[in-house]
Amino acid sequence: MSKITRDQITGMNFHYKHYPLEYFLDAMVRYECKNIELWGASPHFYVDELTLQDMKNIKREIDRRNLSVVCFTPEQCVYPINLAAKEESIRERSIQYFIKSAEAAKELEAPLLLVTPGWGYENEDRHEAWKRTRDSLERLSTVAGELGLTLALEPLTRVESNIINDAKSLKAMLEEVNSPFLKGMIDTIPMALANEDFNDYFSLLKDEIVHIHFIDGKPEGHLVWGDGVLPLQKYIDQLGQHGYQGALTLEYTSYQYVQNPDEEMERTLDVLSGVLAD
Repeated sequence: MSKITRDQITGMNFHYKHYPLEYFLDAMVRYECKNIELWGASPHFYVDELTLQDMKNIKREIDRRNLSVVCFTPEQCVYPINLAAKEESIRERSIQYFIKSAEAAKELEAPLLLVTPGWGYENEDRHEAWKRTRDSLERLSTVAGELGLTLALEPLTRVESNIINDAKSLKAMLEEVNSPFLKGMIDTIPMALANEDFNDYFSLLKDEIVHIHFIDGKPEGHLVWGDGVLPLQKYIDQLGQHGYQGALTLEYTSYQYVQNPDEEMERTLDVLSGVLAD
């Protein structure tokens, strides 16, 4: 059994989106987060708007603060990105977006690129959408391998996707794609909504889990720890028992946090200080 440490707590810029990117980076230094997960969206880092020089300039600002990007997460859960799209033009555009995002992750020296399964129409055979996602992930895994990256595949809530919502479906997709450059990750909200916990994921997937979004919920929502009902101490104990050593990202996507993001970081770190090892 290992201890979950403060260094594993990873900041993310989503709830800083109403502030400049530099403000977020300075805050991460202030709160002693050595690692960050960069959410790729406007105005901070939207790949379709940035030149290579823009990316290099942003990487320089990250390096200047001695921060490391552990995962690049391009915005993909809202229009118009969908790896499972029935329309070939939409699916191809989505694949090209992820290829560009993989190139950006390489520039950021991020080892992980987060991908989600997309969604199929509710009135079509789910397996048809499943196959489209699988085909898309096979293509992207090849690109990831060429760039020296790993894709971290994230299950979504049933409202967001009808393809991968739990540990069993995640395992099935990883087995079908069967690439060393595609691994699994966990978000505590879809996990809780599926009535699962970390034991369910790690017993099925073991070292195939490479990344975690670590947030509170009711169980829905992406909430600051203490604002929801999820069992923090139980989760920390389970992660320690399974020897998880990766990042635990504070992905706060609820709009209630965008006005005072520093305050939410402080509340989070205060709660976590009671359960983390030094």
